[in-house]
Amino acid sequence: MARRYGKKAGKTVERAMHKMKRGQLTSGRSGKKVRSRKQAIAIGLSEARKKGAKVPPPPKKRRK
Repeated sequence: MARRYGKKAGKTVERAMHKMKRGQLTSGRSGKKVRSRKQAIAIGLSEARKKGAKVPPPPKKRRK
């Protein structure tokens, strides 16, 4: 089975996790420190997408 995420995406997520553990990772406009592991991964994947790495598109939001 093929890899879901490319190596470049993995490195970007790794860098985001490292920053989060050091207390240097901040979220979007608010600029608040990220404490959640899931949020750090999401930020890393988002940055990887912008760089053009092999990452599937984000899940679509459901409407009721």
